[in-house]
Amino acid sequence: MEGDNLSTGVTGLLLRYASQNSLDESSQKQVPRSGRRERTPYRNSSHTVRAFEVLQSLRRDEVFCDIKLETDDNTVVFGHKVVLASASPYFHAMFTSFEESNKDHVIIRELDSTALKLLVDFIYTAQIMVSEENVQVLLPAANLLQLHDVQDACCDFLQSQLHPTNCLGIKAFADLHGCMELLSSSESYIQQHFSEVVEGDEFLSLSSEQVVKLISSDELTVPSEEKVFECVICWVNYESSCRKDMLPKLMEHVRLPLASKEYLLKRVEEEPLLKNSLECKDYIIEALNFHLLKSEQPGTIPKTIRTKPRQPVGLPKIILVVGGQAPKAIRSVEWYDPATNRWQSGPEMSTRRCRAGLAVLKDRRVFAVGGFNGSLRVRTVDMLDLSSPSPCWVPTVAMLARRGTLGVAVLDNCIYAVGGFDGTSGLNSAEVFDCTTQEWRMVSSMSTRRSSVGVGVLNNLLYAVGGYDGLSRQCLKSVECYHPSTDTWTPVAEMCVRRSGAGVGVLDGVMYAVGGHDGPEVRNSVEAYRPSTGVWTSIADMHMCRRNAGVIALDGLLYVVGGDDGASNLASIEIYNPNTNTWSMLTASMNIGRSYAGVVVIDKPPHFNS
Repeated sequence: MEGDNLSTGVTGLLLRYASQNSLDESSQKQVPRSGRRERTPYRNSSHTVRAFEVLQSLRRDEVFCDIKLETDDNTVVFGHKVVLASASPYFHAMFTSFEESNKDHVIIRELDSTALKLLVDFIYTAQIMVSEENVQVLLPAANLLQLHDVQDACCDFLQSQLHPTNCLGIKAFADLHGCMELLSSSESYIQQHFSEVVEGDEFLSLSSEQVVKLISSDELTVPSEEKVFECVICWVNYESSCRKDMLPKLMEHVRLPLASKEYLLKRVEEEPLLKNSLECKDYIIEALNFHLLKSEQPGTIPKTIRTKPRQPVGLPKIILVVGGQAPKAIRSVEWYDPATNRWQSGPEMSTRRCRAGLAVLKDRRVFAVGGFNGSLRVRTVDMLDLSSPSPCWVPTVAMLARRGTLGVAVLDNCIYAVGGFDGTSGLNSAEVFDCTTQEWRMVSSMSTRRSSVGVGVLNNLLYAVGGYDGLSRQCLKSVECYHPSTDTWTPVAEMCVRRSGAGVGVLDGVMYAVGGHDGPEVRNSVEAYRPSTGVWTSIADMHMCRRNAGVIALDGLLYVVGGDDGASNLASIEIYNPNTNTWSMLTASMNIGRSYAGVVVIDKPPHFNS
């Protein structure tokens, strides 16, 4: 009886709730319950993963599989229709709308078997390894099966592999398979690395139409138009018998007027391929007339596609730091990428070098000039060609004098070496390296001996800032200015204080003298010189006292790299913002402390990868 009553009570309770719940919803009032949180469903984040692990296991054991996919080479891949259709619109259409929906065996033509295995595995596991070996079959297969995330993974992989030796092939591959983002990035890469790309075999295999499209771009990054001319001649000579007739069509897009007059007379006019073409001779005459009018009647120069300067977007910039004292002369090189805020190791110099000068030319050659090798002041010069596929330091033409703690700058694509110390005395002499003749020659001497001198280029004039005069044994606050057109030095306004070992940098038409020392006192003060006022003015102090630091301008900011504080070498970097007149510390320091290092800004080479 007791059990019957319990049964009846439960039944009544259920009926009562059922009766209540059967009432029309509109007649029920929703009574809010204060203090009760809204209930959420229980969710197990690993459930789907475990379920697909079981499905993958069942597939491998061919359990519950209702479809066999076969490729042209008779490879068979098993699967479950519902799983494949849930991930791939291609399979969804196949198994719901076409005759394959009633089949358990389907042959897929022109699909690589390796790619099919990988993609079916991906559907079950959400993992796939894209590699150099499989990407060319994987991308079109993923395109066919409409697995867009795998397509994106393949494109990301190819973009990470872009190199001057393969970028033309990757561009063609992206174009073939409609990968528009990869196509755009590969085109930009080709334009930015044009000088290296045209040295490879892929370039020589292009059609004339493809060469025209490439060299007609306004955004080509080239050291000079001479590089474009050379690549055209090289392409024609590769198969001259069938390509020489295409030369006029190509030369139409070479901007010969932008090449130097000397190059036109010595190289272009003497090129045998051009001598037999009247159209090409017209382009040479046009270029020579351009130079004649530019000097005599600049307002009458006719505007054509060949007189329009190219406007490259430009490569990302990095800071290159070479050698230095740490605490002895070192060979190591490192570089900083602002995009990643990281320092990386670069190609080491062949010899130890500190207290040297560093210069970079438009053709992306970096020169380490003079300095101290740990035992001697040297006149040797090492060069790093960043346009080479495997850049390394090689000796080049030595200076006429031994110089350590010298100042080095580039003016009109010539390298100037100013002052310094030869091991016996401070120097007031200066010399220049002419890239055309590949020779050093002396220029007029300064009025004062200057070792540990800073140099800067402003408005096409060269400034020698401060330094140490061993004759008077004084740190200097005097400044001299060199005029290359007259080969003369003239004094300009003195700095506010004496500075030997000051870093000198130029930013937005202003020259800065940073740190340095006056005898035992190492400075953190900084001053700026504006030619419009002709005076030096003090600006905000750095956070740290520094001498013998490298100073460069990048993206509207002034970077002060390393140096020493009088007691130890520094690995830290400070950044000056002229808009706010404030200094900040860079969060990423160099791998080692360096003073007397060479510092320049360069275009990031393709082989300098982070």
